[in-house]
Amino acid sequence: MPNFETVEVNTDLLILGGGMASCGAAVEAAYWAKKHGLKVTLVDKAALDRSGAVAMGLSAINQYVGIRDGQNTVEDYVKYVRQDLMGVTREDLVYDIARHVDSSVHLFEKWGLPIWLDDNGKYVHEGRWQLMINGESYKIIVAEAAKNALGTDNIYERVFIVDPLLDGDKCVGATGFSTRENKFYVFKAKAVLVAMGGAVHVFKPRSSGEGLGRSWYPPFNSGS
Repeated sequence: MPNFETVEVNTDLLILGGGMASCGAAVEAAYWAKKHGLKVTLVDKAALDRSGAVAMGLSAINQYVGIRDGQNTVEDYVKYVRQDLMGVTREDLVYDIARHVDSSVHLFEKWGLPIWLDDNGKYVHEGRWQLMINGESYKIIVAEAAKNALGTDNIYERVFIVDPLLDGDKCVGATGFSTRENKFYVFKAKAVLVAMGGAVHVFKPRSSGEGLGRSWYPPFNSGS
């Protein structure tokens, strides 16, 4: 059996996961951390460019409220979700996501995501809440923003996290192993943000058969 090197990494904020949520968190965290001389570290079990539920790209953004152009309100979106899920919702969570989603989309566009525009320069919709995009490189674009924010020295790719480090009820790090090298990692942190999939399971689909059309999802978002 080969000998494994133990690598210890100390940081202020540890972000676990490499999908869209963690990349967005990395950009936001780095903005504030740099002002205070704090270190942010991100760990991903795969390669950041093609990791997570958007790894294969998308042809549309499935949620855009359109507050800027007066198309809808946040309350309109909450009502839509309530009706779609027959009232089985956490409306506070839906509201919180809806009030921030437009600014996130505008950031994606700023970073280089091609969003379809009509002759008047307005976003092209597919239905009330979707925007059409050329999104084959969607995740690469968002991953690049995270890399630019953190610096590649603070990103650990192909490290599979297996256990949290706990101090009582507080998470103070995590352990994992490299999927390419004989290395075992011990990450120690003052705060830990876990974005490793599973948020899509906050609500269950109202139709049991709906899951049959989403068999592409589990390989990318295992909810581990």
